[in-house]
Amino acid sequence: MSNTQDRIAVACPSCSPAEETVHEVLKPGGHTTVRCTECSHVHKVRVEEETEVERKVVISQDDESFTTMVDVPPTETIAAGEEFIVDTPEAIMLVRITGIEVGPEQRVDEATVEDAKTIWTRAVDNVSVRVTVNPKEGTGYRENTRSFKVNVPGDYEFTVGDTESFGDEEFLVKALHVREDAPEYRHGKLDHDGDMVYAKDINRLYGTDKTTSAWSAW
Repeated sequence: MSNTQDRIAVACPSCSPAEETVHEVLKPGGHTTVRCTECSHVHKVRVEEETEVERKVVISQDDESFTTMVDVPPTETIAAGEEFIVDTPEAIMLVRITGIEVGPEQRVDEATVEDAKTIWTRAVDNVSVRVTVNPKEGTGYRENTRSFKVNVPGDYEFTVGDTESFGDEEFLVKALHVREDAPEYRHGKLDHDGDMVYAKDINRLYGTDKTTSAWSAW
């Protein structure tokens, strides 16, 4: 039985006793007075109010994690990879489910909220992307490769073949390693020009240095 503001879908004893039809709500309450939009028959139905249960959500962000609580309908099914909004005392955050704990040391990829004990997530609205940059050809040894992080919105697009600039860093995107909890991409590693991955889906980005300062071989 679905309920959308002043209309609900219920069976009509007059014209559709076996299947639900759309009804107008005339008088809400435990025994709701409704009118069928198909035949205009007025009758009463019992509308069960769906309750919510409180569940613990662990949010991972960069190298830290914290816990908050959310209220969710117990019959709702949740799955790894799904994203939802969490309103925490610190901020309103978009998070992605990475695992669902249904028992001691027992995690699954999908479960009803009723079965879930703890929902493990990571923040994806703003993320830190790990970048590994090699020196330009002929300007330094491969051992001079350096790594750093760039902070960007989760829906920022990184594309193989594009040049990116962040502060003093400028690099050509050569390859993108996709996170295991990301939606399905063509491969776990994308390295063809034009391949795009959202920042929130990147495990590590590999690039070639494009900064104006020369790499030192010494």
